[in-house]
Formats: sequence, structure tokens, C-alpha cells
Amino acid sequence: MKTQVAIIGAGPSGLLLGQRLHKAGIDNIIIERQTPDYVLGRIRAGVLEQGTVDLLREAGVSARMDAEGLVHDGVELVFDGKRVPIHLSALTGGKRVMVYGQTEVTRDLMEARSAPIIYSASDVQLHELKGERPWVTFEKDGQRQRIDCDYIAGCDGFHGVSRKTIPEGVLTEYERVYPFGWLGLLSDTPPVNEELIYAQHARGFSLCSQRSLTRSRYYLQVPLTDKVEDWSDERFWDELKARLPQDVAERLVTGPSLEKSIAPLRSFVVEPMQYGKLFLVGDAAHIVPPTGAKGLNLAASDVCYLYRILVKVYREGRTELLEKYSELALRRVWKGERFSWFMTNLLHDFDGEKDAWDRKMQEADRDYFLNSDAGLVNIAENYVGLPYEEVR
Repeated sequence: MKTQVAIIGAGPSGLLLGQRLHKAGIDNIIIERQTPDYVLGRIRAGVLEQGTVDLLREAGVSARMDAEGLVHDGVELVFDGKRVPIHLSALTGGKRVMVYGQTEVTRDLMEARSAPIIYSASDVQLHELKGERPWVTFEKDGQRQRIDCDYIAGCDGFHGVSRKTIPEGVLTEYERVYPFGWLGLLSDTPPVNEELIYAQHARGFSLCSQRSLTRSRYYLQVPLTDKVEDWSDERFWDELKARLPQDVAERLVTGPSLEKSIAPLRSFVVEPMQYGKLFLVGDAAHIVPPTGAKGLNLAASDVCYLYRILVKVYREGRTELLEKYSELALRRVWKGERFSWFMTNLLHDFDGEKDAWDRKMQEADRDYFLNSDAGLVNIAENYVGLPYEEVR
């Protein structure tokens, strides 16, 4: 097989890149090691920046999002039981966020896809990344297959083959591992609050999120030693109520969990995000704690830059722009990493991991950012998403 761009991974970043390229007349094939059902079974976050919403609209996959997504003009932070509203649209000149689950974004992109997706592809290998024409090989239905291409986009996540194919010594890794995880529960219950609530508490952080007017997603900070089996639904709901302000806890509607899982928190970035004809996109190059709602949005940002560059390469012959991808993407990635790191430090109990100095800095940050106009604007601007740079 031959194509212009081979995309490794059929998650939201791979599907969005493929959709944008297809609409621009650039041929692409997506190779995915899992089945479609497995891909759709991944439960992920669902807060979309304004820029991500715009990208989905430009890709022609926004009809259901615009009909069912929940537009949010604000968010609430809670410290010592005090609720602090962050009026996003008022503080950012009208920018807002959309609550629409990553699973639903993936489903919409799958349904819109008319070009090939090869699912259940095993033993995927990337070849001649520094050569004139790279290629991809994989096993499918017991047969070895090959795709020749101009470029490869590695959209296959943190554990995928793309980053691991780059020779040792090329990439520099930056990582911060946090001493806790998030226990998430999904339930068919109405959200406890119109806006999302990020709550700091002596017992640990909690988050009240949502997927729709009838489906909610809640999170609790838990030790890394905890297991999902340790947490019955009843224990989860009781602990969540204990960490929320009383007036919020009294409104909480509980119900059976549809899904429960524990995710460890880490910050991770590799530089550069490209090697020869291979370009890393999304989780293949960076991971953020979910506290700042940046994971999917940073992946969409990478897609935006790579798409714009490839369009100029194919339409205008601007091959020199290929060398700018990593630089452009990383500038926005590091700002997203900073915000997620900042929010994680601001809201979580580090249970002895911080010394006296760190605790005082945490208190000072809380006092400044929540009690000054500049601090509130800083949080709001980052939460709704920083602007994309032009590709010149």
C-alpha cells in the first residue's frame, strides 16, 4: 500500500489529524493495534478548550457536540470549604469551554472517517525514518503488510511504538511523578453543580465533573497503594461528600457506578517531538496530570500545528516548515504542562511529601491567585486555552 501520511494510532489525535488531512485532499491511512470497541471503551476526560472546539468544527465533526455538549462559562475552586467562582468568559473576553466526553469525540471522528483505518494491527514497526521514503510494516490476519509513505505521525500514546522507535540518545525526557492517583467514578446521575468543582480538602482533592445533564464523572485523590476493589460505591460517595462543602454535599445524587478506575498522575515531555520523517503527537510525546484539563487539548494543539505544516508542504512545497513542528508544538505543550503542574500543586494534599517551605508556597499561591484580579485572569486564560501560533 502507498499513502502520503501514515498515522499510527486511531485515538482522537490520530482520527482528528486524519480527518483534517482527508478534507484537505492529503491521503492518509491509520494503523491501530486495538479493535474499534476497545478504542471506544477508553474512559477519558471531556473538557474541551475553545480552540479544540473550533478544530472539531473545522473538521466537520461537530454536529453532535454542538447539540449535546455543555457550554461552560465558569468553573469553581473550593479551598477550606469556601467556594471561589472563576468566571471564564468574563475574564477572557468571551472564551468558554465545552464539556463533551473524549469517547464521544472519538465516536464522532470514527463515524466521519471515509479513508482506511486498519484495526487489530500487531507488531507495528517503523522503518527508514531518516530516509527519503519511510515505511510501516505490521501483521494483519496472519499476513505481513507494508505501507510506503512520505511522513509518519505517531499518535499511538505513551506506550506506543512511535516514540520507542527513535534511537536512544536522541530524545531528552522530562518527568515528574506525583505521589497519588485519581479514583474516578462514572454514574448516570445528574451533575451536582452547574459548573465543574475542583475542591481542595484536608482529606484530599476531589473533582465534580460531568458528561451530560444526566451523566456525571467524579474523582477522588487516593494513595497509589489503593486498588479499585478497595472502594465500594458506598465508600466512594461517602468520601466525596466529606470533601465537599456541606451545601454541595447535600445536593449530591448518588447511584450505581458505570465504571471505576484509578489513574496515577505524572507530568512527562520529550524533546524534540520529531525525528526525520516521524512526528510525535499527543500522549506519544507528553502526559499531563488531569487537574488542568489539558491532555486531549494539547493533543489537538499538536494536530493543529502538524496539519497546518503538512498542508503548506503539499500545496506550496514549504518543506522547510517541517523542522518547525517540534518547536511550535513544544511552546504550547510546556505552557499546558506548567498550568497542569500549577493546578495539581495548588489543589492536592501531598501528605508529607512537601516540606515546610513548599507548604508555605502552596498557601501563598492560593492566597494570591484566588484573591487578585490578575491571579483569576491567569487561571481563566489558561483554563480556556492559550491561542495557537501562526505557521509561517
